[in-house]
Amino acid sequence: MPGEAAAPLIYAIRWPVLGRHLGQLALVMAALALPPLAVALQGGEHTASLRYSVLILLLLGMGWPLSRIRGTEHIQLNEAMVVITLAFVLSPLLMSWPLAAAGLPFTDALFEAVSGVTTTGLTTLASVEAMPLSFRFTRAWMQWYGGLGFAVLAVALLAQHSQAWRKLIEPAPSGLLVSTLRLHARRVLGVYLALTLAAATLIWAAGLTPFDALAHAFAAVSTGGFSTFDRSLAGMPAPAAAVTVACLLGAIALPLYYFAIRRGPRVLLDDPEVRALLWMVVILAATLALWFAWHEMPLEAALGHGFFMAASAQATSGFSTLEVASLDDFPKGVLILAMVSGGCLGSTAGGVKLMRVLILLRLTLSLLRRAAAPEHAVVEPHLGGRRLDADEINRALLIITLFLALILLSWLVFLAYGHRSLDALFEVASAAGTVGLSTGITAAELPTPLKLVLCLDMLAGRLEIVALLVTLYPGTWIGRQREG
Repeated sequence: MPGEAAAPLIYAIRWPVLGRHLGQLALVMAALALPPLAVALQGGEHTASLRYSVLILLLLGMGWPLSRIRGTEHIQLNEAMVVITLAFVLSPLLMSWPLAAAGLPFTDALFEAVSGVTTTGLTTLASVEAMPLSFRFTRAWMQWYGGLGFAVLAVALLAQHSQAWRKLIEPAPSGLLVSTLRLHARRVLGVYLALTLAAATLIWAAGLTPFDALAHAFAAVSTGGFSTFDRSLAGMPAPAAAVTVACLLGAIALPLYYFAIRRGPRVLLDDPEVRALLWMVVILAATLALWFAWHEMPLEAALGHGFFMAASAQATSGFSTLEVASLDDFPKGVLILAMVSGGCLGSTAGGVKLMRVLILLRLTLSLLRRAAAPEHAVVEPHLGGRRLDADEINRALLIITLFLALILLSWLVFLAYGHRSLDALFEVASAAGTVGLSTGITAAELPTPLKLVLCLDMLAGRLEIVALLVTLYPGTWIGRQREG
């Protein structure tokens, strides 16, 4: 009616489009289950081998007919978000069955699978070294392909709606075309493989066995944090240094490496988000080192632990050289700050992402300047030499708000179970930031409801909450469908 606001035109997902992409996803998951199957066969793990074989056949049987459904080359944003969400939900659900062959209860196997595919690294295991070879490989392998999948899908499907992040795709798409996604995927895959190979070689040269070097390279480049050792990298200064380098490289937007090859290395240093990452690591590392030295830790050890723990938390990798449970409240607070802010957009890192933190800081600075400017002066926030538009500011503030709300609500649940407040906050921030550092709360004896809360935090944090909310929104599934 005249004078009334027009109802927004909302399209529900198209079932043929969703079915075709889920079929393709099933085929990809079948291929991704082949390396764990090979490791299980090589290790003579008959139960695990059988379960992986059955899973692969099941995925092939379901995926092949679905992938043959005819459909348009264009995919709606809500369809893309649903595909992303289902990829990160179905993968751990399916992989938890062969992981449970190691003797784990289903809940713990699911927890390990969710922690793996979301590149978090939290674990309920008392000893990972006691687990079969295929189990240790599969955890690291899931982190590797989980990080790759997030980097490809999140940037290609979501970043096109923000000018600040559109630089990560070239050319910028006018629509969500499958051809554009494939081009972006090939570029990111090439960079990812190169980083993984370089990381594995570096970590192997630092003294680890080929298997341990590869597993740590998988976890480091994906900023995952699963180690094949019970004490992570404690007492291993050379491997810890090599892993730190790999984690920081993984926390940088992967498409920037492609542009650096084409345009020169200055592309990396000229990026405001990369500079923010490096400055955050330096400042937090110095802060932790001073605190450790003040509390009578030898200076050399304080510098080493300070840098490693700061880099691990900021890159959201979750490796550690110190027991977090043994730290004082102040360093725990510093690590929480790093875990929440996270790495760069378009990387495998978690957290709210430094780009959004920079947008928030620029918005705050512009408000302060506007208060001191003449009444009719135009003061607008800028970042990286360009003006920030209202839409990307709103999106950044929305993600930050949702992320903090997720942490707050999860924290209250842990407080209700009687956990110490700072340790509980650390644990949920680590899960939501997909970090993996733990104060010791995450363990086999943790009540099942709290394990499920952490699983939800890891999934929501990896999906940056919005994709999960879109999947749960009824209008995504019920309503008018676009033709074609």
